[in-house]
Amino acid sequence: MYQRHIRLLLLFLFASLLSRATAQQIDLSKAQIFVNTTDKNLTLRSVEVLQQEVEKRSGIKLLISKKLPKAGNVIIISAEKDIDKLPQNYRTALAALAPTNAEGLKIWSDKKSNSVIVAGKDTRGILYGVGRLLRSMEISTGNLTLPDNLVLSTSPRYPMRGHQLGYRPKTNAYDAFPIERFDQYIRDLALFGANTIEIVPPRTDDDATSKHMKVPPAQMIVEQSRICKSYGLDVSIWYPNMGKDYVNADSIKKELQERELVFASLPKLNSVFVPAGDPGELEPDVLFAWLEKEAGVLQKYHPNAKIWVSPQVFRPTQKWFDSFFEHANKEYPWFGGVVFGPWVKIPVYKIRELLKPNIPIRHYPDITHNYSSQYPVPHWDLAYAMTLGRESINPRPFDEKAIHNALDQFGIGSVSYSEGTNDDVNKFVWSDQDWNPETPVMETLRDYSRLFFGPKYTETGAQGLVALERNWKGELITNDGVETTFMQWQTLEKDAPKKLLQNPRFQMALIRAYFDNYTRRRLIYETELERSAREILESAPKTGSATAIAKARETLERAWKQQILPDYQQKCQDLADSLFKSIGAQLTMKKHGAMSGRGNFIDLINMPLNDSPWFLDQLARIEKLTSETEKISEINQMLRRTDPGPGGFYDHFGDAESWYRVVPGVGLEKDPGSLESPRIGFGVGLVGEEWVDEIQATGFKGQITPRSWMKQAKTLYDQPLKIKYDNLDPKATYRIKISYTGRFRSRMKMTTDDDLTIHDFIQTGHQPTFEFNVPKQANADGSITFIWNCGEGERGSQVTEIWLIKQ
Repeated sequence: MYQRHIRLLLLFLFASLLSRATAQQIDLSKAQIFVNTTDKNLTLRSVEVLQQEVEKRSGIKLLISKKLPKAGNVIIISAEKDIDKLPQNYRTALAALAPTNAEGLKIWSDKKSNSVIVAGKDTRGILYGVGRLLRSMEISTGNLTLPDNLVLSTSPRYPMRGHQLGYRPKTNAYDAFPIERFDQYIRDLALFGANTIEIVPPRTDDDATSKHMKVPPAQMIVEQSRICKSYGLDVSIWYPNMGKDYVNADSIKKELQERELVFASLPKLNSVFVPAGDPGELEPDVLFAWLEKEAGVLQKYHPNAKIWVSPQVFRPTQKWFDSFFEHANKEYPWFGGVVFGPWVKIPVYKIRELLKPNIPIRHYPDITHNYSSQYPVPHWDLAYAMTLGRESINPRPFDEKAIHNALDQFGIGSVSYSEGTNDDVNKFVWSDQDWNPETPVMETLRDYSRLFFGPKYTETGAQGLVALERNWKGELITNDGVETTFMQWQTLEKDAPKKLLQNPRFQMALIRAYFDNYTRRRLIYETELERSAREILESAPKTGSATAIAKARETLERAWKQQILPDYQQKCQDLADSLFKSIGAQLTMKKHGAMSGRGNFIDLINMPLNDSPWFLDQLARIEKLTSETEKISEINQMLRRTDPGPGGFYDHFGDAESWYRVVPGVGLEKDPGSLESPRIGFGVGLVGEEWVDEIQATGFKGQITPRSWMKQAKTLYDQPLKIKYDNLDPKATYRIKISYTGRFRSRMKMTTDDDLTIHDFIQTGHQPTFEFNVPKQANADGSITFIWNCGEGERGSQVTEIWLIKQ
């Protein structure tokens, strides 16, 4: 196994060296910049971007020439409309390229004259042309080269391409950004084609401030708007309705006064995105009446700005949607369009059918969360969910392309939902896909690695990021690739210069490689400890309950009393400290000031990965019994909790082994948000709690629960959940035992495909397990499909375990 991993690493490094050796390059280290336009509104900061990004990576300061050097050795920056001012060879070369549209660009390199020209259709085209140039260059200390065959003409497919960078405490890093870091981050995103940055107002569903903030929120959004204006980018603001009353005249006046202060302060504002809920849920009649008043204030300061709205509510009814789309189709002059984002119940293709053709849809994809989200990691291993949590560093390049390309045709582009730097790679992939959905993921990752890690790491960095995504595929305990990924990143770490080792983007990938491998090794270790404890308890009738319980407890407690790989754990802690110092990444609550459930995955690094919490709780209970016979009986029942008896069936629908019974629906390829398909859910749930930040063995009224209750099959809203059983005994009678656990507290009804009722609507969330008789006629053909439906306005159906017990 070890030798195979070494061979893979050698092939990995050889491929990178070979690709660099065969490329023919133009040396631009002594080139000058010639700007072929006198209109500063066309270039804005594009030339500055080129100079600064080259200098910081190479130490080379590209000087600006007032005249086009006759000897070549030049980088020409031009607007397409000014190309006719250039010599014939440049005009001829660019004229031969495909025409461009708004924001498009052309690049042509010429080895003969050792020069390259970047021509933009407009102001943004010039900026994006500079971005493509920087992405294509190999820049290192004292060196600046470019492929001699770089010929490119490209225009964006979609007009809206952006990301939300909310300066608020809830985010896992943005609230620690100083103004200069926002400037650089916005610039980085623009280099990959982003044209919109979404900010958030000072008042949201969050705390008013955080200890990390360098300037007050009201000042920072002004700076963010100013930065975007300086690059020629659009500005959107996500502005939820946080007021208590949008009918009362005095309340409305107060809300409008706040909007006026915010809108008037922003140097640039192109749109306002108002979610209909999460937070600020309003009935559509009240919502749209309020938005018309808000639009009056908005357009007083930004006459061309529009208001966009999402039909985003937690417990929607058909009446609510009917009213919403009636208003959306009235074509109010201030109305920009509809936003499709998290917790929108209706699939985007149906929204497109419900809207008039001329009313646009903007995607608001959740690229930042791993579960309990719009696009969760499919069939994510529970060990990852418990440790990495909902908001970890999460490069998912191929997943993001698949999600984007399944739905992109229904909108005009997107502005992603982000909660910090954890989704950094995903942002760049999404921008490239909004530019051109045919862009190969590897092209984006190579550009990302070349630009941000350095040309030496173009291939190794790109492949390393892909490997991190593969770490999350399948069952963790059998995924040997996690070890290979770890060795790849260890090799990069060993050979990397100090500057790269201190690079936050490199560190984010490296901490995941260490964390994933540590988690897998710990899962293997703790699984073996549980197996040993089970064997010890099986011998209780011979050794006596007291001896068996004591030995089993000692075995399970080794997980934290005799921890493995302390150096891996320390490495993760050190990288977390460094990321906090460099970019304000908050990976722990106590040390780094993170909010619970907001990227603090280092806090969860030693979360128990076996069933020890439940075992130890049960053993403590059993010890208190007075009868040895009763103790032995209870130990036996604990060990055989999942036994359905002779001829019976047991399934846990968080396990891959049982998922085949779940009827797939549309499927994730066409329905990545699983609005018409089942998905995996996480969490046991607590009575009276809508949200629990951590996935752990605690549920209902606080009792310790089995590990299996933390993962279940579920559907969203009123989409039926269907589970099919074949090969049953058609002559038998069955009793069904069901565990209903999970985040939702839905009222559910259970029927069969023969329209037989197993149980009518019951309120789940107060007790985990129910038992019912299965009508004998339901099994007449040896097959049953069980169906669960929610009442209107519920969040969804959830099923964790089923025992079919033969009577």
